Formats: sequence, C-alpha cells, structure tokens
Amino acid sequence: MVSSMQKSLILLKPDCLDNKIAGKVITRFENNGYSLAASKMIQLDDALLKEHYSHVAHLPFFPEIAAFMSSRPVLALILEGEDVIQGVRDLLGPTDSTIAPAGTIRGDLGTDRMRNVVHASDSIESATAEIERFFGAE
Repeated sequence: MVSSMQKSLILLKPDCLDNKIAGKVITRFENNGYSLAASKMIQLDDALLKEHYSHVAHLPFFPEIAAFMSSRPVLALILEGEDVIQGVRDLLGPTDSTIAPAGTIRGDLGTDRMRNVVHASDSIESATAEIERFFGAE
C-alpha cells in the first residue's frame, strides 16, 4: 500500500472546548506524527452548519446538532501528515462515543453520538471541500 501526504479538516467540538481537553486531543494527533497546518476559532452559523451537515440537514435531529455545534465557537484545524485522514479516524474511534473502545479519543473523552469531541474529514474529497468551506483561501 502506498502512503501519501494528506490534509484533513478537524473541528474540536463544543464539548471538547467546554471540558478543556483540546490540548489533550491535539497532543494525541501530534504524538501520532501529524502536524498542525492551520487553526482558528470560528462561530458556526446556520448557513455554514446547513452546508457542512447537508447530508442530515433534512432529518428531524438536525436542529439538535445545529444547536450543539453553534453553542460556542469551535476550534477548526488543518492537520497534515502521511495518510492523516484514515489515521485520525482510527485515533478517534466510532462516531458513537458509547461504543468507541478505550484508547480511542472518543472512547476516552466522548459522551455520546453527538458529544464526541471531534469532527474529522472522512475522505480526500470531503477534506478538500471541508478545508475550503472552513478556511477558504486563507
């Protein structure tokens, strides 16, 4: 298998910041060889949330996601490194923190399916679109 340098969008969610664990999460990324390429605090508004969550924006639970994700500014990061997209997803564990194994970020630090500490891009295509969405030409 050929490895490749990649970039991934990471959002440290409101629960991550409320619980003051952003440093722990970033340290785990760095300890696994990934580098911070960019970061900024951003308040997510309705338009951005509807675009980012377009795959579920029509579902009945979307207002709960939007309320949670806009409850405070989040920390948006661009991580880069060898195969960072899959590597970060492996570090995070499953979306639902209640079934994420101990040793994963969500298993150790998350609460449930929504309060799961971190969003991470799931493919090269989504990383490209998400980085553009959150960072633009910056």
